Amino acid sequence: MSKVLYDTKFLQLKSTTSKSGKDWMYAHRPNATDVVAILPIINHEQILFLKEERPPLQAENIAKYCIGLPAGLVGDERIGESIEDAIKAELLEEAGLLANKIEIKTRKLASSAGCVSEIITIAIAYINSYNIVEKPIDDGGIIVDRILVNIQNVHKWLKEQEEKGIALTASTLAALYYYFSEENK
Repeated sequence: MSKVLYDTKFLQLKSTTSKSGKDWMYAHRPNATDVVAILPIINHEQILFLKEERPPLQAENIAKYCIGLPAGLVGDERIGESIEDAIKAELLEEAGLLANKIEIKTRKLASSAGCVSEIITIAIAYINSYNIVEKPIDDGGIIVDRILVNIQNVHKWLKEQEEKGIALTASTLAALYYYFSEENK
């Protein structure tokens, strides 16, 4: 059982009691049923990453930018939306791309289980060619760049970004884990 402590349109601060009887506070998204993150693989040669400005990271002086993937909330704007429809919509909105094949890798990735109730569905989108079919959005100024990286250079490139002080999202690293662990089979 949980109690709403603070309520906004997109986020709630809630409390619950742990099994040990301690009060526990966490963030909850009241208008979304899931979160999707999509790893776009272009022609089996490149991965598309997003360079993003995330206000919480900036506010706490953690990083000016972070490296992420096309992602979004399920059902926040499109009531009754399925996870599969959200994957297609977010890929089109944030990358301008249509996938030739989509593989869902996990539906229960906890982004930060001690702080938020949300879970993330990780999908890999295979795209035959980098052909923008619709002008991508900047998501309210959050997305500042789209970067194609050759698959063989991904690890080195991510390390370079981190060395520059750029944060890496956990969902990006999880998606890469699923992709590379299957590529080595």
